[in-house]
Amino acid sequence: MRIIFTLIGVVLAAVGGTIAYRAAFLDPHAAVVITETNVREVPNMARIVGGLVLLIIGAAVAFFSARRRPQ
Repeated sequence: MRIIFTLIGVVLAAVGGTIAYRAAFLDPHAAVVITETNVREVPNMARIVGGLVLLIIGAAVAFFSARRRPQ
């Protein structure tokens, strides 16, 4: 059962990292901010935060399931 939880945690962490990376650097941005001096694009923060949450949860599941418990 530990192996299954470890694999699930690794997969969740990989998916979360991919979502956060794509939202921050590759996918089209969510909004454009136009000021008097320049125009800049704002990344989709909801997808970045969601991806980071999945990354942290997946890493925690993998870490705690892979640890050996004292007998």
